[in-house]
Amino acid sequence: MKVDVLLGLQWGDEGKGKVVDVLAPRYNVVARFQGGPNAGHTLEFEGRKHVLHQIPSGVFRDKVDNVIGNGVVLDPVILRKEIEKLIDAGVECKDCLSISKKAQLILPTHRLLDAAYEKSKGESKIGSTLKGIGPTYQDKVARMGLRIGDILSKEFKQKYDRLVKHHESILNAYKFDYDLKELEDDFFSAIEFLKNYRFIESEYVINNYLKEEKSVLAEGAQGSLLDIDFGSYPFVTSSNTMTAGACTGLGVAPSQIGEVFGIFKAYCTRVGSGPFPTELHDETGEKLRELGSEFGATTGRPRRCGWLDLPALKYAVMLNGVTQLYMMKADVLNDFKELKVCTEYKHEDGSVNRELPYDLSTNEVEPVYKSFKGWDCDLDGINEFSSLPLEMKEYIEYIEKYVGVPVTLVSIGPDREATIIKEEVPA
Repeated sequence: MKVDVLLGLQWGDEGKGKVVDVLAPRYNVVARFQGGPNAGHTLEFEGRKHVLHQIPSGVFRDKVDNVIGNGVVLDPVILRKEIEKLIDAGVECKDCLSISKKAQLILPTHRLLDAAYEKSKGESKIGSTLKGIGPTYQDKVARMGLRIGDILSKEFKQKYDRLVKHHESILNAYKFDYDLKELEDDFFSAIEFLKNYRFIESEYVINNYLKEEKSVLAEGAQGSLLDIDFGSYPFVTSSNTMTAGACTGLGVAPSQIGEVFGIFKAYCTRVGSGPFPTELHDETGEKLRELGSEFGATTGRPRRCGWLDLPALKYAVMLNGVTQLYMMKADVLNDFKELKVCTEYKHEDGSVNRELPYDLSTNEVEPVYKSFKGWDCDLDGINEFSSLPLEMKEYIEYIEKYVGVPVTLVSIGPDREATIIKEEVPA
């Protein structure tokens, strides 16, 4: 048995939560391997909408174990609120949720540092969610951070105070005003709450699952183009969002990776600052935003919208070793008579190619588009791939040929039932 990986191939917000929820019954375990509460996975079923930030999206399915891996940075306050919302919705996750002892803790001062750093950048700000993600990963790399396992230490408070003192010296240097007391009260209350849940040596647990022939799905957060190494640096997140991140974020060997499900929208969106070659600043972009309800699940910020970028998609497919493509939000394009996809980039020197430039922090490339006839019809009632409009099939076939990977799932609505599987997905 191997670990299958599900991750986003764009700038995040591709619809990973919905697909994990759809696939979860095929698996014994769903495990998050990176990111933190800067992620927002939205799931809709039975007339209700649920948003998860740190808890794996398999939590709504019976008999599925959910693991928060060592690669995740965890905010106890936000996690407590997530759990309480689940309980209010009739979902008790105490017996199906485990947390890696090696997952890093987000402290209240990490969030303050995030705000101070972002404020200091002025117009060059990254567009951070201000959840303390970057500073927490900074402390992890600097070997200064606290981990979930430290909560059980008798010296936890001393370790906490020592790190907070260091943070406060930075905040004072930035002349950043803050009030820590209320934040700390919530933090330590949430810490006590979390002690009721399972803290595990997740690398042993995951590998033992595999030895026992149990199926594992690794759930990514954000998107491949936000990867700290290969994304549009410096406008990226602070973790490795690629398939390789599943290995380091869960403690599994590369040889243990099985299927890689790459998720992409039928168009493109981005939240926050940074380059976006196919972004539309016109009525078409606004129409995509309106029809797609393109507002951040974590921040509520309006997403920037544009046409599908195929060179960027092929780049992400290459880096992740994607074996199957899942196309999301196809229904958002229902009302368009003409669709476009970017097939190449034209550079300032007049050259044209399909490779992403080194400096993705600038928009010094002009997209070259190919036009398609839109399907211009409603998709309600369609439940088989063969029944999809011819125009959509041609759109999908072109994508498949361009990137060299089959599209095996198409989402035609937010509900878990509005999902068309082209081929049987192995698990």
